[in-house]
Amino acid sequence: MSSSSRRQPPSWPSHIQYINTPRYHPSVPGPVRSFLISGTNPAPQKTPISFPSTSLVRVRYITEPSHPARGQNGLFAVRKILPKSHIIDYIGEVHCQDRAGSDYDLSLFRSQDGDNVGVDASVMGNEARFVNDYRGVRSKPNAVFVESRTSQGELRMSIWSSKDLIPKGDEILVSYGKNWWRSRITQTNALSNFA
Repeated sequence: MSSSSRRQPPSWPSHIQYINTPRYHPSVPGPVRSFLISGTNPAPQKTPISFPSTSLVRVRYITEPSHPARGQNGLFAVRKILPKSHIIDYIGEVHCQDRAGSDYDLSLFRSQDGDNVGVDASVMGNEARFVNDYRGVRSKPNAVFVESRTSQGELRMSIWSSKDLIPKGDEILVSYGKNWWRSRITQTNALSNFA
């Protein structure tokens, strides 16, 4: 089954549009979009990704009382995932806007002209939008974000397993990074000043 023909997973949130290929926002300039889609410029490492891999994961509601994301969803392995394996592409709206308020916006590319390109899965995306940070769950992440190109040449942010095998049933966990957490603390502090 090709990635463009996959259907929305069961129990998908009704307020999130399910997509399995990136959507490009009008804020992405033509030359940047061409570079992202075709890769005419030498930049990030080319990693052939020619298979859909969402069959490796499932979105699951988290009920464990000690989990920091209790009452939300997480991304879980439906079978064992070998070390350093492609798990899933992070799909959303590709844009060149400041979306500081989005918890689902990843940096994809920074052009020499100063265009910052992000992928935002806050209102549309695929299963990857449910990947959680490892903090409070494990001692270290079992997956990483990797910028790479598909076999067709499109630049994507992907989730790959780290150097250890991920057993069936384990939650896929990445590091959101210190900057992500710093910005959330800053936002929380700013809001508490208004209270």
